[in-house]
Amino acid sequence: MAGDDPHREWTQRLTSLGPDIPADKARKFVHELYDHAQADLDDERAEAEFEREE
Repeated sequence: MAGDDPHREWTQRLTSLGPDIPADKARKFVHELYDHAQADLDDERAEAEFEREE
């Protein structure tokens, strides 16, 4: 459902900046960007936790 899409706002912002970008490609880009950013945060948290345990 569109209301359940956590990336909807960012997808809309991206397509408003580049109106020639298809919505499905913008949605995929935003999703991949979010996943990579989340993975980086998870790595940082794991490293910080490891540092605390030593």
